[in-house]
Amino acid sequence: MEIRSAVVIGASRGLGLAITEEILSTESIQSVTASYRSEDTAEALFALEDPRLRRLPLEVTDEASFEAFAGSMGQGDGPPQLVIHCAGILHEPGLSPEKSLRQCRAEALQRIFAVNSIGPVLTAKHLIPLMPKREASHFAALSAMVGSIGDNRLGGWYGYRASKAALNQLLKTVSIECKRTHPGLCVSAIHPGTTDTDLSQPFQGNVKPDKLYSPRQSARRILRVVLAGSPEDSGRFANWDGSLIPW
Repeated sequence: MEIRSAVVIGASRGLGLAITEEILSTESIQSVTASYRSEDTAEALFALEDPRLRRLPLEVTDEASFEAFAGSMGQGDGPPQLVIHCAGILHEPGLSPEKSLRQCRAEALQRIFAVNSIGPVLTAKHLIPLMPKREASHFAALSAMVGSIGDNRLGGWYGYRASKAALNQLLKTVSIECKRTHPGLCVSAIHPGTTDTDLSQPFQGNVKPDKLYSPRQSARRILRVVLAGSPEDSGRFANWDGSLIPW
């Protein structure tokens, strides 16, 4: 299908920025709305010169911000046929993956769930109503292989693992409701593979060079998998190569 209008949440840098650039390279695209948290960290997004690109501020942990974002989206280019949520955290000042149970802290767990789990479902809540009801369309969020309970053999990373597992369950539940409200929609949770971004940079030491992907390479793969999905696939947890990941 040809996508005419798309929305990228968390487009300031890393994978979100690469996905935005990749979407803009598509000739059929008429409009891309890209969110950023702060102009101070969105220099690369603002450096993109394309009249089809609309940049809007959004704080993914604030529902009022979502309401303002959805209300600011232009309707001239028609409803978005693709929405992809890229915002997420693995570490930030005062927060890093736990190596043991004794390192778990309530405030850190609440923060990572707010961004990685609640943020994407708020995106769904406020943007899916703007998407086509019956026309083929796609809603996706970046998940992670470590969010698979069936694949968890190493332990650790309590907050990140659990926040992505929660995200997967939330998206699965969204997909079931949308079979009634948006029968043309495919909802996907996508594992992008280890990508060379700020998110993964402190943890790349044990990653083989051929398993560390550039943001543009991952962006192409993600979009290929997302756009290949059909309504029958809705609710899937997919790898970057299109294979399904166990829950």
